[in-house]
Amino acid sequence: MAKVTRSVTGVRRSAATRNRHQKTRAARKRTVTLFDRIMALLPFTDEQLHKIFLFLIMVAALAAAWLVASLAGVPQMAQARMAVAASNAGFEVHKVKVTGVERMNELKVYERALAERNRPMPLVDLQAVRARLLDLSWVQDARVSRQLPDTLIVDIVERKEHAVLAKPGRLMLIDAQGHELEPVSRADARDKLLIEGPGAQKQVAALDDLLNAAPALKPKVAEAEWVGNRRWNLTFKSGQVLALPEERAPAALVRFATLDGRHRLLGGRATAIDMRVADQAYFRCSNGPCNLGQLVKTEE
Repeated sequence: MAKVTRSVTGVRRSAATRNRHQKTRAARKRTVTLFDRIMALLPFTDEQLHKIFLFLIMVAALAAAWLVASLAGVPQMAQARMAVAASNAGFEVHKVKVTGVERMNELKVYERALAERNRPMPLVDLQAVRARLLDLSWVQDARVSRQLPDTLIVDIVERKEHAVLAKPGRLMLIDAQGHELEPVSRADARDKLLIEGPGAQKQVAALDDLLNAAPALKPKVAEAEWVGNRRWNLTFKSGQVLALPEERAPAALVRFATLDGRHRLLGGRATAIDMRVADQAYFRCSNGPCNLGQLVKTEE
């Protein structure tokens, strides 16, 4: 008589499989229920949600199509065809109108702007034109715009001349930040503040602040020398030289302005005044050292 042997392992495996299927169905049911709850919280109807999802799918499809077209060069081709059509319709650069130029050579502005002449308006790179204009020494800022059908408008903001910088073998007109504008002759520089000394170009703004501390003296200063990359010597229009300290130079200049106001030092006998020592002033006359008492007595 044959014996039937039951496999215990098979029964257990079958039970485990059924258990896994039951857990999977339960998890799916919980997930669907959670998703339904989240969707129920949204302030949209089922029809509206369907339209939103459809819109997102269309946007994704259009983005993919645009990417493929870009890789194939279609936008560039379309732009080129549009530029040709605009040119045929008269929308191309024939004229340049420049405003804001007073001191600089206006022809240099036209040279850079007219590089776009006969170019279709859609192909004019306004930022590139502006960049070329900003390379000009006198141009602080520039605004470039189109005036259809055929004109470029260029509005220039010029730098303002401030002083003359003495460089080896030449004089340069500069603005208040030390930016070089153009070479200038000695005759044309005669009535302008002359700044000299190694490193002086970087100190132009600081010099202006220093002179503003004594506004009554500022128009009387003819030259300013940056000495040892640390301090200033001022030469007045009277030819007298004032040596200022490295530190607290504005305070020393104010003290000198006070002395000059009381004793009329500028235009007097003193050829040089040294105020590098705090709260002290040393005077030199044409025949040697002198003191304030002698200068005052001479004036009297």
